[in-house]
Amino acid sequence: MGTQPLSRAIDVDVDYYQQMYDPAWAEQSPRPQTKKARKKPPKTQQIVAELTDETVGLEGGFETTYRPGEFEGVWLLDSLRGFYDRDLLSDILAVVKGGKEANVYRCAGGPGAHAELVAAKVYRPRSLRNLRNDKMYREGRQVLTGDGKAVKNNDHRIMRALNKKTAFGQQVAHTSWLMYEYTTLERLHQAGASVPRPIAVDGNAILMQYFGDRMVAAPTLHEIRLEPQAARRLLDQVVFNLELMLASDMIHGDLSAYNILYWADEMTIIDFPQVTNAKGNSNARFILSRDVRRVCEYFQLQGVNANPRALADHLWQRFQERSANDILADLSRTLETFDQDDV
Repeated sequence: MGTQPLSRAIDVDVDYYQQMYDPAWAEQSPRPQTKKARKKPPKTQQIVAELTDETVGLEGGFETTYRPGEFEGVWLLDSLRGFYDRDLLSDILAVVKGGKEANVYRCAGGPGAHAELVAAKVYRPRSLRNLRNDKMYREGRQVLTGDGKAVKNNDHRIMRALNKKTAFGQQVAHTSWLMYEYTTLERLHQAGASVPRPIAVDGNAILMQYFGDRMVAAPTLHEIRLEPQAARRLLDQVVFNLELMLASDMIHGDLSAYNILYWADEMTIIDFPQVTNAKGNSNARFILSRDVRRVCEYFQLQGVNANPRALADHLWQRFQERSANDILADLSRTLETFDQDDV
């Protein structure tokens, strides 16, 4: 049987023991060079790099009073540059509300806005947004494009991208989510509802009427206490607006004292990305009841005797009756047309 030379065995043992018990030898012994792994930049840095393909911010001529942080500044100025270029805003003054999905900023209006102050709601980049499960709210809603038009169901490219949640599909969903809020504001404002006047929409932001002054934004109801008489009057206004929404086949979807502004003794309902189709959504009755319950919880604390179940039942019954009457009216018009054609 082959054996290794004794001298080689001894040499190995000497090296072994020297490494263990002679630190000076170990330090002098050459060590194999290991290739250091290249650290990946943090995710936020990657996103910043993606967003800075074009010059934005101070270097691009868009100077602002409000000084955002590095990352916030990139997506903020990039999102609002279109409004600035169209003379709809001239300055960003302060952030007035921060949220998981969007921030709201107080801005100085430009000549095209016809307002001294405007509010800019800027959605966070899709990759950083903490998107809630919006499937329940999307039921019965069409997919909207950036110009507010509905995507056709036979547009297989878009529908396939949405179902597979590709990067393109996620962008389509993001745009549709944004446009639903904007078009809802348009419809409800035209109907006389107590909502901000929409001014403009861009790829990642909505510009709208601002409530407050240059120093402070209008508080939400949950931040204030009301006298019972004032609270009763405001609850009546909220109910009136709920009926206006239902008349347009809409349910807010996330209504509470946190989404109702109070300024100059008047209320304004905000935040409509979760607006629900009252006719086409199987969860519509539940969503309406939840909105009513949350609102009533606040007004009960202000001394108003509000019964959320009775109120929700009343609103839903009136909506059902109106819907039935609409169907009968449409049928009647169809029959009249048929009779005329027959004659």
